[in-house]
Parts: sequence; structure tokens; C-alpha cells
Amino acid sequence: MFEITTVEPIGNTSGNPASGTSDTTGKRARKGSVILTDRMCEKRVTGRTKIYDRKCPGLFVSITTKGVATFYFKFTDKSTGKQRPKWLGVYNPETFRVEHARTEVYALKTRLGNGEIIAESFRQQKAQAAKRGKTVDQVIAERVEWMKTEVLKRDGEMRPRIETWSNVESHLRRFVSPRLGKKLASEVTKNDIATLSNDIVAGQFGKPSISNARHMRRAASAMFAWAAEAGRDYVNASPCVNLPPLDEEHPRERTLSEAEIRTLWHGLDREDMPWCRKTRLAIKFALATMLRSGELLPIHRDELNEENGTVDIPARRVKKRRVINQPLSDLAQEILKEAMGNCDYAFLGRFGDAPLARSAMANALRGTTYCDGRVKSAGICDLLGLKAFTPHDLRRTGATMCGELGLSEAGIALCLDHQANKDENGKPLPAVTRKVYNRATLVHVAKKREVLDAWAVELRRIVGPGRMGRAATTSA
Repeated sequence: MFEITTVEPIGNTSGNPASGTSDTTGKRARKGSVILTDRMCEKRVTGRTKIYDRKCPGLFVSITTKGVATFYFKFTDKSTGKQRPKWLGVYNPETFRVEHARTEVYALKTRLGNGEIIAESFRQQKAQAAKRGKTVDQVIAERVEWMKTEVLKRDGEMRPRIETWSNVESHLRRFVSPRLGKKLASEVTKNDIATLSNDIVAGQFGKPSISNARHMRRAASAMFAWAAEAGRDYVNASPCVNLPPLDEEHPRERTLSEAEIRTLWHGLDREDMPWCRKTRLAIKFALATMLRSGELLPIHRDELNEENGTVDIPARRVKKRRVINQPLSDLAQEILKEAMGNCDYAFLGRFGDAPLARSAMANALRGTTYCDGRVKSAGICDLLGLKAFTPHDLRRTGATMCGELGLSEAGIALCLDHQANKDENGKPLPAVTRKVYNRATLVHVAKKREVLDAWAVELRRIVGPGRMGRAATTSA
């Protein structure tokens, strides 16, 4: 047995409980040092004990009653003038022994001798470790709050920094969080992202979907790139790099034929339809104007310019965040007049003074079901015997038929709010010209009016005389 005469007991081991000393006289054991050995680190103690190493001043081991021996280096913090301990590691007879601890202390003493303020380095390392200790769920939460924060936009309005933040959050919560949420963000690998992507495509998160996998990758890539930015440093680098390519997504090609348009238009006037008249008029209006659901459903009376026969869709509702000045054909104005009546919104919903929800038209076309799969309300497509289509397919139908009429492709693009990238002669236009310099709108309105008026004439021909709508007094 060896005799430890230089042990510093910690806490109440015996004697007076209030004094924390190791004898009945109330005196603290003398603080000294011995040549520290591995055997001492393995010795069982009755109270937490510190043993200082005479061979390497500053090194000591703290041993608990459970037999855990932890090495520390005590040094003077030059910035405060106070002594502080630096954790070195836990004793392990195979991987971290006394000699390993001495080697680390010698290295730290060399850094101190070179004038380095190692205490500051330790504080930085601790802060960095805290950052690197964030889980993916914690990073997702911070990312969502960052996206939701309102900032001043180009049009002078305060809106969320990422206006599609709710969609991005949905992709992160539905796909990334269940699989990787509890994992440290700094430990996520590109193999994790690739495996998750493959599982989404394989249908492990519901219906197999390449589109969902692509959206997940885009959301995760933006989040990890954001997490790696200076000032955050939650990860060293984004794991969403050099991922295997996903299979190609084939664009939708659904367009309605003349017969289908005729069936749809007449069917929307049927009294036995389970969907409200405002929703059915919105479907007609979408076909006549080629506007998106989110653009047309919240149309307010203040956005209408009756003198010029146009509607101004504010930038906050437009995909590319730019104002749309859309001409209204006589057909579109007829539909709008019936839909609006004396209300402020053209397509007023059932709940208070608010427009229909963005999903109203899509739900009406495909129908709704209960959680157990039972049909709640049959869709318009099923009721009319039409092959399923979406509100967006109405835009494609209008554009396709306008193209078949020989109308200007540039004009059709403007009606769809797509930037025309070629002039009248087919010569490519610099993207910066329209984006930054050419702010003219009248010429574009004229081009769009030419297309939409011609499309209204074609719609009247397809549907037939006297069947374009009902009287404005019809109940909605």
C-alpha cells in the first residue's frame, strides 16, 4: 500500500459536518503533492479527493467515491489574475493515463510561456461547443423564426423575410425533423440527407414523391447553409452537397378540350352542385383571366380600376413579388360583377368579411374526404364526369388555346406573369432590362388585353350564346 500524505479531501468526509474538514479538530488537511501514478487514480476513496502531481506542477486528479478520476490543469488566468482549472479528461487505463495528462499540461504551459491567453481560447471553445451542440430540431426552430421575422420590402411593406416560410417549415417539420431532429446538427452527413431523400421517393413518408424529396433537399440545403454562416457556426459546412441527382420530374400536361370546357362551364351553373356559387364563379374567372388562385381569390374592390377595366394584384400575393396589372375582358367583368355584388371582396368566403381560402377551388374540383377515407363532398370533376384537373391546369388550358389561335407568345407570357425574354423578332432580351430599367406598364397591358379579349371571344364560341353566366342578382 502507498501512503498519500498530500491528499486534499473535498466536502464532508468525517468530523464536523458544518466545517467540511477531515478530523475532529476542524483543521483542513495539508495541501501538498506527490508523484502521481496510475495506481493512485484507480484507488477507491471514501470522499471526493484531489491529488496534485509533484512531477508536473499544476496537474491534479479529482477522484470521486464512485471511482471516477478526472484530470485538471490549474493555472492563473492573466486577464483576471485568478486561478482556474482546465478540464483535461477522464482517466482510462488504456486511452488516457497520467502520462497523457502530463503531456497535455506541458503543451498548455508552452502556450502560456509564449504569451497566449489560453483562458480566452477556452471560453471560445466552450461557446463553440455549445453552438455545435445544437440539435437539428433546435436549428429548425431558429431558422423558422428567422424566416418569419418581418423586414422592409422593396414596395415599402413590412413582410416576413422569407414569404414562403410556412411551406419551408412544412418540409422541414414533415421530413427532416422526424428522422434527424434529435441528432446534433454538426453530425448530420450527406449520407443522412441522401437516405432521407431516397425514403421520401420510396414512399416511407406517405405517397411516393420526387417533388417532396426535391423540396426537402431545397429546404434542408438552405437551412444548413444558413447554420454554417459566420456568427452562427452551428455546423462546419452544409451536408447537402454532392448528393446523387433525383429522377427527372415530368411537367404536368393536362389541358381541357373544348368539350370539357363546355361541360365544365355549364355544370358550374347547376343548382344541385354541393359547392357555393362564389367558388364556382372563381373557377370560371380563373379560366377567363389565367390568374393564379392566390392572386384572384382575395381581389378587393379597392384593387379594381373600372375606368381602365383592369385589376391590380399587389406584389405580396404574386409569386415573383411584383404588381400585376391584369386587364379584364368583358367576360371576366361579367363574372366579377356577379361574384362581388355589394361585398368588398369578389369571392367572399363563409366566415366573416374574408375571401375564400386559397385551397377552395382545388377542394371543390377534387372533393373532400373524412379521415377514414369516406367521401365528405364529391368533387366537381367527378360530378361532371371530367378527368381530374387542378386550378393551375386552367392557366395552362388558356395559354394553350391562345397559342393555337396564333396570338403573340410574348403577350401570352405577360398574361401568365412570366417575363418575356425575347423581343418581337425573337431576339433574346437582357434580363436586367425589364427587371431594373424598363418599368413601362402601358405597353404590356395593351399586349395582355389583346390576348385576353381574344380568349374571351373564343370562350364564348366554345360555350355557346346565352350560357356565359347567370344574372348578377342570382344568390351566391
